[in-house]
Amino acid sequence: MSVELPFAPVDTIIRRNAGSLRVSAEAAEELARRIQQRGADLAVEAAEVATADGRKTLMASDFGVEVTEDKDDLELPIAPVDRIARLDIDDYRVSMDARVALASELETFADRVAAAAADLARHADRRTVKAEDVEAYFRLAQYYE
Repeated sequence: MSVELPFAPVDTIIRRNAGSLRVSAEAAEELARRIQQRGADLAVEAAEVATADGRKTLMASDFGVEVTEDKDDLELPIAPVDRIARLDIDDYRVSMDARVALASELETFADRVAAAAADLARHADRRTVKAEDVEAYFRLAQYYE
């Protein structure tokens, strides 16, 4: 699976959670890949809701949220989020509100992962957040789900 999400905004999200730590390019790439997978999974669930309602357009409510964010306040760009939403679903449209809602959900997800990855890097007594910190978060998170 190719990664649709540019790494630069993901890097920015990690940096805002990492404080004085450095961020490896591999960490941004790994988190972008995880964000993309999460977005595609959420879109599949939203498509099931839309189908049950007899619609072929995903709405913000299909993601279980109401849009409260302005798209300009988000770090993640909307166009790649739209492509992510369509990765695993065919023949659906994605409304602008749904794109913004998904981007907001994915950014919240990314913040949570980035903060935890930074904590893991500090715990390892490193000054750089690495891909292994992002991967470790997901290995640990599976035990708490």
